Amino acid sequence: MPFKPRTAVLSAAVIAFAAASGSAFAQKTYDTGASDTEIKIGNIIPYSGPASAYGSIGKTEAAYFRMINDQGGINGRKVNFITYDDAYSPPKAVEQVRKLVESDEVLVVFNPLGTPSNTAIQKYLNSKKIPQLFVATGATKWNDPKNFPWTIGWQPSYQSEAQIYAKWLMKEKPDAKVAILYQNDDFGKDYLKGTKDGLGAKGASMIILEESYEISEPTIDSHIVKIKAANPDVLLIYATPKFAAQTIKKTAELGWKPLQIVTNVSISVGSVMQPAGFENAQGVFSAAYAKDGSDPQWNNDPGMKKWNEFLEKYMPGADKTESGLVYGYGAAQTLAKVLEMCGDDLTRANVMKRAASLKDFTPDTLLPGVKINTSATDFAPISQLQMMRFKGQKWELFGEIISGDVPAD
Repeated sequence: MPFKPRTAVLSAAVIAFAAASGSAFAQKTYDTGASDTEIKIGNIIPYSGPASAYGSIGKTEAAYFRMINDQGGINGRKVNFITYDDAYSPPKAVEQVRKLVESDEVLVVFNPLGTPSNTAIQKYLNSKKIPQLFVATGATKWNDPKNFPWTIGWQPSYQSEAQIYAKWLMKEKPDAKVAILYQNDDFGKDYLKGTKDGLGAKGASMIILEESYEISEPTIDSHIVKIKAANPDVLLIYATPKFAAQTIKKTAELGWKPLQIVTNVSISVGSVMQPAGFENAQGVFSAAYAKDGSDPQWNNDPGMKKWNEFLEKYMPGADKTESGLVYGYGAAQTLAKVLEMCGDDLTRANVMKRAASLKDFTPDTLLPGVKINTSATDFAPISQLQMMRFKGQKWELFGEIISGDVPAD
């Protein structure tokens, strides 16, 4: 047997090890719902029922991923976006999410909408270790990485937003008599808590009435009549779109003109202000973190130019006054960024890790100065807003960007 120098043996071993290591480093890692060619994304949204105005969000997200697929997908993989109607019903939400997970076998459940629906599916998804990613609700409880490490928010929390309104009121109208109309669920109660936290000791004297309504009520006119009788000069409308529009319309019908503040989730010109009547909506206040697609001030904005091009090609004829078109695009762009960051490690754990490591990410549709930041201990991506008032047929921004951070649980 011919003698082999020891160095040659070592060299061969090193080369073999390097080759093996190289293939290990290049290995692609997948969980259910991902492969060399596809990433399956699940979604639920109310396309019907009392919150059907939000259906435009799901339609926009579906169109956004069609655009991404036409551009070659994400890291060469096509996105298979599967979206179902839950009618804003928690039992239906559970049924549809189980279908997404157990039948469709999606990698993540993305941007499921509504506080009641997300509350109903949270424990199920966390027990299965499936990302409940960028939920479309601002309830503060989505920022609880310790107890719910698979659930992360996206938009500013309702408590943050309500604190911003409270701070603004204390400065502009410190002697106000405030009435609060709120939806009797976690959504409305979060706004209520944020308002009280923001007003602090002054809240006891400023808040003269708290009036709740049920999502199942066909109309809330009787609540508005009751609130007017208490004679407040500020009305905080912590309602979803249908009821926000009813409130603005009814106050006008009663010839009553309190200072009105409406939730950010109900600022859509097309599905709230127009049905309420533009003449009735004049001077209503709210706060925003995203640009208004129907506002000409953004005509030369690079991000909104991209948004407009996207609509023209993938949603021709879409109503640009629908705020859901802006929201859906921004949320989908954030998911695309996270999936891109995942590279070839498309495991659910890595998706959550990347979602929790966004630094100053700015989707095309966010207001200048508003940025997305997350960390392992902060699951509230957006916490900044700017006040605005309704004038003519559009919202006008004023003042500075205000931060309303609420600490994680």
